[in-house]
Amino acid sequence: MKKQVLGAILCAGLALSMLGGCSSGNSGETTAQQSDAQSTEAGDASAAESKDEAKDEKAADVADLKFGFVVGSFEHTFYQLIADGIKEECKAKGIKDFSVLDASLDPVIATSKVETLTADGCKAIALACNDAAGVKPAIENAAADGVAMFTFDCTSESDSINCFVGTDNFKGGQLGGEELVRLTKDGDTVAIIGYPTASSCLDRENGALETLKKSDRKVLSGYDYKGDANEAQKIMENILTTNPEVKAVFCVGDPAATGALASIKAAGSDCLIVGFDGNPEAKEAILDPENGKYWVSEISQNPKLIGSTIVDEMIKFMTEGKVTKAEIFIDPYIITAENAAEK
Repeated sequence: MKKQVLGAILCAGLALSMLGGCSSGNSGETTAQQSDAQSTEAGDASAAESKDEAKDEKAADVADLKFGFVVGSFEHTFYQLIADGIKEECKAKGIKDFSVLDASLDPVIATSKVETLTADGCKAIALACNDAAGVKPAIENAAADGVAMFTFDCTSESDSINCFVGTDNFKGGQLGGEELVRLTKDGDTVAIIGYPTASSCLDRENGALETLKKSDRKVLSGYDYKGDANEAQKIMENILTTNPEVKAVFCVGDPAATGALASIKAAGSDCLIVGFDGNPEAKEAILDPENGKYWVSEISQNPKLIGSTIVDEMIKFMTEGKVTKAEIFIDPYIITAENAAEK
């Protein structure tokens, strides 16, 4: 009997011991889970804190950047709008120290401006290369001094350029050629007023010529208006004198279209104009009852977007060491009286 009682007591004790062991195991697992959860929460908090710190550090880095910009000429509305895009984006992204200078379409002045910005301590400089060969030494000298170099609107053949932002000018020229074809008929004479020293304008002329080769139009080209409306006016006068049968002219920049318009009206010609830029005055001319008889079409760019995009690429390069792409092209589009008020 005693043995039976003792056995019962031992069994009970063993059962309790087993129950205690299970309870102890669950408690350990719960404690581990709680510890893991606390570690995860701490890790998440740490990661969030690190992310915030990185964000603050990046913002601080951006605020410390000093940028310089050299536009073609403030006399041109197109470059005024690019400058507006630059200024607005710099302010929006926290760039406090920046300068926007005017090269007056002169490579000597452009070179001087780049040198000034370099001496002033700019970390990155972007410029419009209206004379690609003329400003190439300035680009490479600044890069040798440790300045990150960028171009917009017109570029230069230099390995020192990190990114170019501009219109797809060859495509724009093709659109200009298509407009000349649309506005005339087989056998008609058309003209192109170009600006070959500016790479953007040369691309436009070549794009138009590419399109016109596929048509039966007589093409007058090889002119250089040098970015000057007065020079374009003289060229158009000469064209109308020597080829009064000309039916339409493609002007690779709105200043050229403005000069051509003056000559066409003075000569009493019915020659039609296709402009390029999309500046406000071009849209006004197209919608004007009188000027719209001649200036009927426009290949439009987006200058403010060019300005803001080059700023973004400069920031990306200076904070991340890379750009989105080496060349960023923005598509042009056609404006006529049907959509000029909307664009």
